[in-house]
Amino acid sequence: MRVLGIDPGLRSTGWGLVDVQGSKLRHVANGQCQTLPGPLAGRLLTLFDGLSEVIERYEPSHAAVEQTFVNRDGAGTLKLGQARGIAMLVPAKYRLEVGEYAPNAVKKAVVGVGHADKRQVEHMVSLQLPGAQLVGPDATDALAIAICHAHHIQAGHHFQAALQRASG
Repeated sequence: MRVLGIDPGLRSTGWGLVDVQGSKLRHVANGQCQTLPGPLAGRLLTLFDGLSEVIERYEPSHAAVEQTFVNRDGAGTLKLGQARGIAMLVPAKYRLEVGEYAPNAVKKAVVGVGHADKRQVEHMVSLQLPGAQLVGPDATDALAIAICHAHHIQAGHHFQAALQRASG
């Protein structure tokens, strides 16, 4: 199983891929799709093209996106929501189901604490993916999202197996 995590942002959308084999995680790649200032439509197209290239190159089997953090700046929140829409659309275009996770759920899954800071998340991602060269904070967050989704999928598989044993 190969999981793509996406941390949406209009200036920089982070992405990270992990392979999952049993309980082991292995870093595949991570990066950032960055946009230049300019018209919104062009920036969204840049994100679309960048994420499409990632999916075509690495062929993930699963994808997950962080839910939007709503802040006091309404216009900024709307723009972030549009970037998040692209982050959900691209995997859907490639027939991937897209998991969605609140930032606190991601932190809790990776660090064990829902209100962990960026340094703690980076440290735990590095511990769980030894040797990974983290491209930047958005890519690190994307890897954390991928790890969270991998744990969620594994827990679901364990639950289904337990149900089958109980009914069989």
